[in-house]
Amino acid sequence: MDPFADTLQRLRETFSSGRTRPAEFRATQLKGLGRFLQENKQLLQEALAQDLHKSTFESQVSEISISQSEINLALRNLRAWMKDEKVSKNLATQLDSAFIRKEPFGLVLIIAPWNYPVNLTLMPLVGALAAGNCVVLKPSEISKSTEKVLAEVLPRYLDQSCFAVVLGGPEETGQLLEHKFDHIFFTGSPRVGKIVMTAAAKHLTPVTLELGGKNPCYVDDNCDPQTVANRVAWFRYFNTGQTCVAPDYILCSPETQARLLPALQSAITRFYGDDPRASPDLGRIINHKHFQRLRGLLSCGRVAIGGQSDDSDRYIAPTVLVDVQETEPVMQEEIFGPILPILNVRGLDEAIDFINRREKPLALYAFSNNSQVVKRVLAQTSSGGFCGNDGFMHMTLSSLPFGGVGASGMGNYHGKFSFDTFSHHRTCLLRSPGLEKIYAIRYPPHSPRNLRVLLTAMETRSCSCTLL
Repeated sequence: MDPFADTLQRLRETFSSGRTRPAEFRATQLKGLGRFLQENKQLLQEALAQDLHKSTFESQVSEISISQSEINLALRNLRAWMKDEKVSKNLATQLDSAFIRKEPFGLVLIIAPWNYPVNLTLMPLVGALAAGNCVVLKPSEISKSTEKVLAEVLPRYLDQSCFAVVLGGPEETGQLLEHKFDHIFFTGSPRVGKIVMTAAAKHLTPVTLELGGKNPCYVDDNCDPQTVANRVAWFRYFNTGQTCVAPDYILCSPETQARLLPALQSAITRFYGDDPRASPDLGRIINHKHFQRLRGLLSCGRVAIGGQSDDSDRYIAPTVLVDVQETEPVMQEEIFGPILPILNVRGLDEAIDFINRREKPLALYAFSNNSQVVKRVLAQTSSGGFCGNDGFMHMTLSSLPFGGVGASGMGNYHGKFSFDTFSHHRTCLLRSPGLEKIYAIRYPPHSPRNLRVLLTAMETRSCSCTLL
């Protein structure tokens, strides 16, 4: 028996009725989502602490507040985003109305990950609801406590005729993907992304894939090592390194490495104390499977900082590895944990060549006091996002799209980009039924004169004149 058929049928019937299209309905759903965050803040923080040992600071900054800001932005701009977008016309269409209409796709599926289980669930949900879709939400079964809140509490705040949460692991998700959706939004690993894309292809369903990869961080010789260390340590060990845009490795010269190591040690000690395990600000690995995988990576290269681990607590200390070879396992997979390898390069040219030999990353970072160095890294590489002289601060701007390129994903979201991702941009032209004598120039029998006039009239231009 298909466990999802009735739910999907109910949602499709709601969408067909037109219930989700009016701006008022969409705004009501967004306000409900906001109330969910406000009224269950404590519950969500407790769930995040149980799943990932997230501190109140991290939960507030990277999960709850950022989601609330996304809701507020959508509510402020909803009508403007929905408005038909007028376009320029050529001479042949001067008397017509030409515009782009943003229409909801219909029934969309959002498959969320475990590492930021509130943020990466609600952020795309905001875009889907603002665009007027019906939504099936599949939270991660790995972040169990947060999944429970999303499944049991969130539906109370939304219209359940157009929204549903479905639960399960890989087997249930596979069954779900057998169904036809009008858009699928997936956040997770490239391996599972390929499975999602394969399933979507059977129905010619468009997908947004927010994946990951190994994000490079180039550190130039011309830099202040302590400033770089502070910033790199903060965004590498934030959420215990379980962040898709965290730096996965550092590229620098041996001389810069020698200056950077004591600075990194200083930063780690200031942030988390002499015993990071006792710090309330350092999280834990999500489960024992990922813990064992990460502990295996500690044997790569040589441990220069940290390296301690405790299976019973899923604890891995903030770690820096040196003498790492490109062929070692730690450089063959996304780390997704508090381990930072440093690889040596002779200079900027070698660093750029190294980056460009590998798959395009989700994020890329460059640190230098010389702005020309940062600009050159930006100009000669490709990545989903780029940040010079800091970590994932580009993620905090809703005015910037967030997404990957190549193996790190396709499509983007955040702010209006989320609304656009979940909207079909429909091409529209409305013409008067009259004025047939003007338009008759198109019809046979053709002549050289008519061809010249027609080609001139169809040239693309921003023309403010009126065809009389």
